[in-house]
Formats: sequence, C-alpha cells, structure tokens
Amino acid sequence: MNDLHAWLSQQHHGLRTFQTFQQKLETLGRDDPAQRGLCRLLSGLVGNYVEAFDEAPLPVEVADRAYRRLLTLVGSLDLRGNADRRLADINRVATCDLWR
Repeated sequence: MNDLHAWLSQQHHGLRTFQTFQQKLETLGRDDPAQRGLCRLLSGLVGNYVEAFDEAPLPVEVADRAYRRLLTLVGSLDLRGNADRRLADINRVATCDLWR
C-alpha cells in the first residue's frame, strides 16, 4: 500500500485518478493474493464514487474531500499488521464513504 499511497499522493483529484487507482488495486490483488479482499473492498469503494459522478458534474469540494479521504484511508492501512489490525483495516474500509 505504500507504493499506492505514494502514487496517489502525486495525483490530481479527478475521476481518472480514481479509475487508475482501481486498476492498480486489481493488479495488486492479482499479484498478492493475501491482499485480494482488501483490494476488492477498496476497489468497490472507489467504484461507487466513480459511478456516482461518471458523466455528471463533479463539484470541486466533493472531489477534494473524496481525494483526501481516500489518501488518508490508504495511508492508514497496515498490510503487515497482525490479524486484529488487518481486520480493523478491512472494517474501516468497508464502512467508509468517500463523498458523504
């Protein structure tokens, strides 16, 4: 996730960044099966956001907030943590909403 966080921190807050992030999650989940569940949850979270604003006006405030939330969320994940920490991370992702 450190690589994803570093990449994300260098990107613009537009929908294309979120779509590319989803692609990167798919690659990570395929290449590291131990992270597949977390990657799918994150991809679903990002996918819901992209769907909500695909071909619709995206207010700058909403885009900024969603980007900051995703960046903070990804930065807080510990892929090498113990089982309790990983479960807490998964639960946090599962309950996250990027734009509300």
